[in-house]
Amino acid sequence: MRTNPEPQSADNVAIRLAELGERYDAAPRFPIESLRILRETGLHRRFAPEAAGGEAFMENDAAGTAMVRALREVGRGDLSVGRLYEGHVNALALFGWYATGCQLDWLDHALDRGAWFGVWATEAPPGVRIEPGDPPRLHGAKVFASGAGGLDFALVTAVAPDGDRRLVIVPADDAARADLSDWRVRGMRSSVSGRYDVAGLAIDPTMLLGQPGDYDREPRFTAGAWRFCAVQLGGIEALLAETREVMRDMARADPVQRGRFADAVVAMRSAGFWVAEAARRLGNGDPDAVDIARLTRGVVEQAGLTAMDAAARLLGTRSAFDGERADKIIRDLSLYLRQAGPDHARDEAAKTLLERDPWAAGDRLW
Repeated sequence: MRTNPEPQSADNVAIRLAELGERYDAAPRFPIESLRILRETGLHRRFAPEAAGGEAFMENDAAGTAMVRALREVGRGDLSVGRLYEGHVNALALFGWYATGCQLDWLDHALDRGAWFGVWATEAPPGVRIEPGDPPRLHGAKVFASGAGGLDFALVTAVAPDGDRRLVIVPADDAARADLSDWRVRGMRSSVSGRYDVAGLAIDPTMLLGQPGDYDREPRFTAGAWRFCAVQLGGIEALLAETREVMRDMARADPVQRGRFADAVVAMRSAGFWVAEAARRLGNGDPDAVDIARLTRGVVEQAGLTAMDAAARLLGTRSAFDGERADKIIRDLSLYLRQAGPDHARDEAAKTLLERDPWAAGDRLW
């Protein structure tokens, strides 16, 4: 039976996640307690398809705005948890777009049991493929698989015998298949983004989600990048809030330092507008949603770099001490902002801008 969790303020959720995040950072492991908080507050199921008990789906303005707010809230608390939550939300969206009725029923029951989902697409050559047989089986492994061994299920991309790529629902909680030995990083530690071996897993037809090519379908594939941008934005907001809180009087009295703080706030606010617009464009089905999302990634990246530089200058050595919240956020952001080649995304958007006049009458880009 579904429960109706008591709503909690965004600040309360972020504070609780931040407190737990300090522990997970000191002794990296899958953040079970943090995900329990998200389930208790209703964020676990909120963005599931309506047929699976969700309240909203992302392809409209209201749902997009609510999702931006939720992802920012989680990111403000702990970016590692935000990374896992964004993957869960992404998986729920893929179910909403491509699942059959029977699969939505299965998802509903899985969410009732508290299941967490991820989406794993990154792989080392030759990648994950579907080997024919009775039953067919997977072969290969995923890398940078956030939540490896801790999540309940993951949607993994696999190449079928005919060469098409498609999504397969696989169990993700087998610790024997997870290899976290190479996940030795300064930041994003409790995202446990390791290697996960799927070799030999039998494929039941009901675990094939959608049709070949659905995962790569545009604009959803590229324009959906706004989701992890929203999480990153939450981390930037948390860093500037922490900087403001612990700044010394000497820094507050210095007009040069105040100017640095103001510049960082402007960058953060600007990034917020871009993230909201990227979500709106995808939700409305605008043809320029992909380019807006690509540009948004660069805007958020620059806001993060500006905020990290400001925090280092305004807080001095305190920004680099173990146990300081600013230090953890900076370490997390410095890694998270590298996700999936932001320079390449900006360059692809620039190609489009150079092919047409973005200031022409009636142009939708602006």
